[in-house]
Amino acid sequence: MKSIVLLSGGLDSTVNVKLAARDTEIQRVLTFDYGHRAGWCETRAAEAIAKQLGLPHEVVRLDWLADITKSALVDIDKPLPHPDPTDLDDAAKCAFTAKAVWVPNRNGIFLNVAAAYAETYGCELIITGFNKEEAASFPDNSSEYLDAVNASLALSTQDKPSVRSYTVDLDKRQIVNLGREIGAPIELVWSCYEGGDAHCWHCESCLRFKRALSETGHWEWYEQQAGAAATA
Repeated sequence: MKSIVLLSGGLDSTVNVKLAARDTEIQRVLTFDYGHRAGWCETRAAEAIAKQLGLPHEVVRLDWLADITKSALVDIDKPLPHPDPTDLDDAAKCAFTAKAVWVPNRNGIFLNVAAAYAETYGCELIITGFNKEEAASFPDNSSEYLDAVNASLALSTQDKPSVRSYTVDLDKRQIVNLGREIGAPIELVWSCYEGGDAHCWHCESCLRFKRALSETGHWEWYEQQAGAAATA
């Protein structure tokens, strides 16, 4: 089957694009730039990942989304939350972080844009990177959300493409293990809310990524491989 794949350059989407390349004929890999802090870092990572996998990559600009959101992901005058690593499984503290970085209907917008591409290119599938760990505080990462989106697309499209995520029922540790098993280019990912030359390792996204790598025994491997990729 043909697919459109959403690739932010982060861990989840990188593992999903690798699996989609194995299982489907990818027509376009889409990365969205909505004026967020890490936009150029995500685009750089996504371009490198798509190039390594030999996939057609396109950046879709959504400048208007930056204009209507007050999220700390976009507004550099607002501080990004830096939770303690022990807070990652605290629902109340994660809800605070989620509110600070929430972008209005972001995944809904992304998936509807992808659905338009899917109809244009005759694709049956839209592949995105969700996970159950973050779904606890971001409900638009959940399997329930996927079901709701697919019900909507069945009415809003003629071809009825289906949205799927290989990782929707996995946590970050399981996704790292899966990515290593299939040879996904994890060393190229950008999983930081900040936009800099290197991960900050203090934001929630960084902390989850580092915890997953450390607890699966892949942290030293990642440091070596990421360092080599950065100097290549």
